[in-house]
Formats: sequence, structure tokens, C-alpha cells
Amino acid sequence: MRIMAFDYGTKRIGVAVTDPMQIIATALTTVHPDDIWRFLNEYLATEPIETFVVGKPLQMDGSASQSAQYVVGFVRKLRKTFPAINVVEVDERFTSKMASQVIAQSGKAKNKRQDKSLIDTVSATIILQTFMETKI
Repeated sequence: MRIMAFDYGTKRIGVAVTDPMQIIATALTTVHPDDIWRFLNEYLATEPIETFVVGKPLQMDGSASQSAQYVVGFVRKLRKTFPAINVVEVDERFTSKMASQVIAQSGKAKNKRQDKSLIDTVSATIILQTFMETKI
């Protein structure tokens, strides 16, 4: 079964998944928050998910950031909607900055490096990789 990770935002949710053997994390897509539940139901109809990993937005001092309230609501609804799937939160500090650096190092053109959807999917992939590394 796969693991799916989310970089939750009020405009876009970056989504990443593992392969079925949970070895490789791959950026999947971005989804508008209004469409996430339809997207998840359609995805889960064809691919089983063992765990949802959600980036937890924290300040440098470890306290919740301003956007944390939205993530708390998202996590609550994930648990209620999909009770058989484990939901884990992972510290997402620096993931957007790391994603921008990864994209810049990939040699993408400047306009592509500033693509918020690309940054969100790469951030979700970094969140997923972080979770996978802590599982080992």
C-alpha cells in the first residue's frame, strides 16, 4: 500500500505519494481545497493508501503558525472521512524553501521555478520523504 502526503494551503494542496513498496516518494499533483475530497475518493477507488502524512505548519519556536488552524481542520476531516487510514503530522518548517532550492538546482527556467503548484507538489514530496526517513 502507498503513503500519501499533503502540503496543505488555502489556495492549493500539494500531493505526493509513494510507490506501492513505499520506497520512492513522487510528486503527484496539486488540488484546490474545494476539490480534495472528490480527488481522494477517486484516488482511493483505484489505489489503497496505508497512511496520510500532513505537513504541520510551525513557527521557528515550535508554536503553531497562522495557517495551522486550517491544517487542524483538514486533519480532523481526514480522520473522520477515512477512519481506516492512519493520519500522521510532520513538521513542515523550511519545506517550501527547500522545494524552491531543489527546483532551482534542477535547471528549470525562472518562470517554472516560481510556479506555486510545482513548489507545493515538491514540498509535499519533501514532507513524504521526511516521514519515510523517520520510519526507517
